[in-house]
Amino acid sequence: MVPGIEYDAQPAGRERHRQVTNSPSVSWGPRHLRVSGASWVRAATSAREQEFDVMTDKLTVSVLGTGIMGAAMARNLAKAGHTVRAWNRTRAKAQPLAADGAFVADSPAEAVEGADVVLTMLYDGPATLEVMREAAPGLRSGAVWMQSTTAGIDGITALVAFADEHGLVFYDAPVLGTRQPAEAGQLTVLAAGPAEGREKVTPVFDAVGARTVWTGEDGGAGSATRLKLVANSWVLAVTNAAGEVLALSKALDVDPQRFFEVIDGGPLDMGYLRAKTDLVLNDRLSPAAFAVSTAAKDARLIVEAGERHGVQLDVATASAERFERATAQGHGDEDMAAAYFASFEEGAAE
Repeated sequence: MVPGIEYDAQPAGRERHRQVTNSPSVSWGPRHLRVSGASWVRAATSAREQEFDVMTDKLTVSVLGTGIMGAAMARNLAKAGHTVRAWNRTRAKAQPLAADGAFVADSPAEAVEGADVVLTMLYDGPATLEVMREAAPGLRSGAVWMQSTTAGIDGITALVAFADEHGLVFYDAPVLGTRQPAEAGQLTVLAAGPAEGREKVTPVFDAVGARTVWTGEDGGAGSATRLKLVANSWVLAVTNAAGEVLALSKALDVDPQRFFEVIDGGPLDMGYLRAKTDLVLNDRLSPAAFAVSTAAKDARLIVEAGERHGVQLDVATASAERFERATAQGHGDEDMAAAYFASFEEGAAE
């Protein structure tokens, strides 16, 4: 466990029950119940029932951005029984959600009408701010904003200012995971936001993720976003290293399987390495679990964050350049493992 971070694991079955113990103080999420004597059991039981009611209340959730991640999150929210109102700039990407029970809106403002929670999963910070400005006429003061776009440190600042201006309760809540865990509702939610109000956002976290890692109570401080950038720096570095292993193997006429035999079962072996190289070796780069173009954007955000804090990130800089080169070669919509092709002149990898 990391000091200062609260881990909130969700057991199988999604419903979360908190056990009452013989204690003079019982804590239920953001509320703290202090009672004494024989009455504490009745009070605690009542509090537990209230907590269960809150946690199982069905919400109206607006999902703005229904790409790889947003669409999967919207489906899992609908599956959990919440009312889902979805919007995407390319309506065709959102339309299939109607079959899952979601209302597909024609505009962001229409999508957020009556929403208890607004979930944004868009390309970057500027795109998110633009869409939220379009949504402004339909926003309800006091609504919760679950901001899950990887927006970067500077991007978060502008989004928090918008939230304050419109009376929204802001939760910095990027997620870890790609297409498969998103579709399975097994994402890891990195979250920062006020304890008061979590009874609304927690059911949303539970519907889309297997675990929530709380990093603080001030969403505007961007602690969850900073943790996401750190995690992504490792993911992107490993992805590019996997591609270069294959590229060098090809150049030196080495069977990649010999490399896997050498590291098999040892500390250098890892499932992620094998998963990403398998996509390249077996030509399974589409549909993307996480697209090359999006990886390029995230890599640049990581580099910018390092520069802002006086850290030179050579690997992240090289990663950004490789992803951008692969995008220019026409691989932008493929899985980020397609950065493999950036090791060759266009067409030479065939």
